[in-house]
Amino acid sequence: MFLVTAAQMQSLDQRTIKEAKVPGTTLMEHAGRGVVEALEHTFGSPAGKRVTIFCGKGNNGGDGFVVARLLRRKRARVSVLLFADPKELRGDAQTMYRRLVRSAGASVITAQPAKGPIGDQADHADFLIDALLGTGLSSPVKGRYQEAIEAMNGSLAPTIAVDLPSGIHSDNGEILGTAVEASLTVTFGCPKIGLYLGAAINQAGRIVISDIGIPQKYVRALSLNVHLLTPQIIKPLLPQRSMASHKGTYGHAGIIAGSPGKTGAAALAGRSALRIGAGLVTVATPKTVNPTLEAQLLEAMTAPMPETEECTLGLSALSSLSDFAKTRSAIAIGPGIGTHQETGELVRSILSNLNQPCVVDADALNLLAGHTSILSSNKFPYILTPHPGEMARLLGNISPGSVNHDRLGIARRFAETNHIIVVLKGARTIIASPDGQAAICPTGNPGMASAGMGDALTGMIVGLLAQGLSPWDAARAGVYLHGLAGDMGAEKLGQAGLIASDLIECIPHALRQTLSSTQS
Repeated sequence: MFLVTAAQMQSLDQRTIKEAKVPGTTLMEHAGRGVVEALEHTFGSPAGKRVTIFCGKGNNGGDGFVVARLLRRKRARVSVLLFADPKELRGDAQTMYRRLVRSAGASVITAQPAKGPIGDQADHADFLIDALLGTGLSSPVKGRYQEAIEAMNGSLAPTIAVDLPSGIHSDNGEILGTAVEASLTVTFGCPKIGLYLGAAINQAGRIVISDIGIPQKYVRALSLNVHLLTPQIIKPLLPQRSMASHKGTYGHAGIIAGSPGKTGAAALAGRSALRIGAGLVTVATPKTVNPTLEAQLLEAMTAPMPETEECTLGLSALSSLSDFAKTRSAIAIGPGIGTHQETGELVRSILSNLNQPCVVDADALNLLAGHTSILSSNKFPYILTPHPGEMARLLGNISPGSVNHDRLGIARRFAETNHIIVVLKGARTIIASPDGQAAICPTGNPGMASAGMGDALTGMIVGLLAQGLSPWDAARAGVYLHGLAGDMGAEKLGQAGLIASDLIECIPHALRQTLSSTQS
């Protein structure tokens, strides 16, 4: 499912109207119906409920008029606050305003409401509908619109945003002055890219995508390069389990990980690789910590390696690890290996000469800082999985805050420049490829902000690589299933206290749900 900018969505609307001969009022009618259906599905029947609809003078307000008319048919007690003079309405918005007046009478609409009643009407409503500003906003919200947004945010009633929470920039997710805090956002045609970036992640609530009749051939013609991961994208990527298969059929994942005090990271990665379906998993680790790691892993194997005086992997292990890598289907390197100077030399030597698909994570990312030129040496694009702090260190001249300010742009530029796959972790993880493609993952939750979750992701991705997925597909499937497993764990246990081991136990359930998905 592709994500679009405001300009791209406007282009799709206009092409649908002019070439497909679908009237704008029909698109608006479909949009309003989508909002009402989502409200009913989420909150139940609106009959008898007090619904206050905040409308602006543009097409977003026109959608709000449709919602008002349809909710009245369902016996909701509707009031509309129009933050404009009705004479300012134009085109389809004016048409929908007149239809509402004809069906309900002018008494349901308060035009240019005075300051006092805004808060009162919001406070006494069962539901609020935000149809103020939509996707066209590019400057900070001020004046009466700001007061309206503050009134909605000050109410205890759930707010349903029409297409986009008012005050959010449609293309980058920034808050323009102030923005609606929605419980539910119903977006039309194609999801807007800004809903999945920046501050919008906290403002949009649950996102529902409503089909309003935009022909898919028009969407494809735009050659869009950012998409939202869905079960329908991930399901075909996952290996089928043949009746005649055996453990060798599903690859041998090799994981280079662990150091004193950090064997847990290695164990989590190994367990995750098995849970995602790899046939065999071996974890290479310093010989001193190998007994500790063996005690944590039952199904995975371990390979004790030569070590430094500090019991970390060092150059003495280079020959052994090179041989280790050559006999594995895919490699992961980094979880818990530490940042000893000699470990850094080892990591860079291995990555300079590797010819297997590989995931680079955790300490290995920090050891790569200043040496990213070696990443182009592998015939397979490396998969790097940084969080914003690690991404900032790889770039060398930027802060984690700056990374978070432009997550999509930074991930895409770094992937293209270094010919790698970037998995930029965080809320709505971004996956970027060397050819400019990018994906945003909608799964995952705040309960996953705890130690070990990244190690689990590394194990899942290398497990998928070992089963034969391309680096791009393994990264997308691993991220999506990682988030879904986290959501399942949070649903069962709650977000607070969710740990990586809980997520790992849910991986088979995430796989099963995705493989059984029949959504269109």
